[in-house]
Amino acid sequence: MRGLAASWVITGDGETPPLRDGAVVLDESERIVAVGPAAALRRDFAAVSFRDLSAVLMPGLVNAHTHLELSALRGQVPGGQGFVPWVDRLVSVRAQARPQADAEAIEAAISELLAAGVVAVGDVCNRLEVVDTLGALPLLGCVFHEVFGMRKDTAEVMLGMAQKERASRETWPSNLRYSLAPHTPYTLHPDVLRGIVAQARQSGARTSLHLAEHAAERAFLHDGGGPFAEWVVKRQASALDWRAPGCDSVRYADQLSALGSHVIAVHLCDARADELSLVAERGAKVVLCPRSNLHIEVKLPPLLDILRVGIKPALGTDSLASNSSLDPLAEARALHKRFPTVAPSLLLAMTTSFGADVLGFSQVVGRIQVGLCPGILAFEHGASVPADPERFILDNERASRNLVSQPAFQRISLPSEVHA
Repeated sequence: MRGLAASWVITGDGETPPLRDGAVVLDESERIVAVGPAAALRRDFAAVSFRDLSAVLMPGLVNAHTHLELSALRGQVPGGQGFVPWVDRLVSVRAQARPQADAEAIEAAISELLAAGVVAVGDVCNRLEVVDTLGALPLLGCVFHEVFGMRKDTAEVMLGMAQKERASRETWPSNLRYSLAPHTPYTLHPDVLRGIVAQARQSGARTSLHLAEHAAERAFLHDGGGPFAEWVVKRQASALDWRAPGCDSVRYADQLSALGSHVIAVHLCDARADELSLVAERGAKVVLCPRSNLHIEVKLPPLLDILRVGIKPALGTDSLASNSSLDPLAEARALHKRFPTVAPSLLLAMTTSFGADVLGFSQVVGRIQVGLCPGILAFEHGASVPADPERFILDNERASRNLVSQPAFQRISLPSEVHA
């Protein structure tokens, strides 16, 4: 065993006050054996060697929503004009991408995740090219295999292709979960969407759904019109074989049984108070991607309304096609600047325990708690000990950080719920 002693220990649960002059004792697998005042742990574990750090400790970070396969598009898709112009450019640029450039960019992006102190990730992909790389890393992951197809025939073909690709893998990394995922309520035929969500519910898995991301989504589902409808016509897509439901996307998702504890609703940037109440009532998990929303729509999610209805949102970065980094702490800092009344403890919990809860990894990571293997991230503060360690982390973007405990999740006996 070994010990880590520091000026402050933040548990990451969003409720417990930071522990001054705290310490953590770890076993050989990096599982936490004890947490408490450093003086007491030194006495109780006299045979253990403690490393003294001039730092604030917190759990490893969780990036609950990203698209690693889009990493080669960093800086190539300008935003600020709304979702439809952004996605139009995204589709055009991606069509010209070279496979080798994609692979190199994905490797670089994953290196950034590790350097940021991320220990768990929710990755949305159209192909399973990232699986082997993620499976070999000290990360927990949820791989959401995304399915598109606005017409039923197209959607069924795309679903079949995804199922075939998954079936072609005889083995699956023990540190990764897998599930099929509908892209959005308006880009996947409702019958296929229902089927994917039902499969997730029946198997005890969680699936991901982009929901209430932008105003064009609302307009399209209301009456089949608006900027997204115009874009579909521009791309000469075949006529749809279903009708717009005439309501917002949250209520439509509810009609499709796509709200519940087995569904992770991502974005909610355009959701209104009554719609958020429905999300909370159904128990759906929530991930916010504020910097991506700022880049695309110049708009932030309604964080105060989200918290008011009792939702505990995780944070994700979305892809490098709409963001400058994959650091979930940068998302918390963006919210901190624009919602100064939200407690720093809550913002940090969105990057740790809330993310672990959303992805289904709360029995392993997310909190500095006895029995967990969260990875421990140290933020160095030098000779001057901060009076408020949570604000210190949020206010000091250049504070040096490093993982002083990084579990090898492949070698840890994990609860069955975190396996594929």
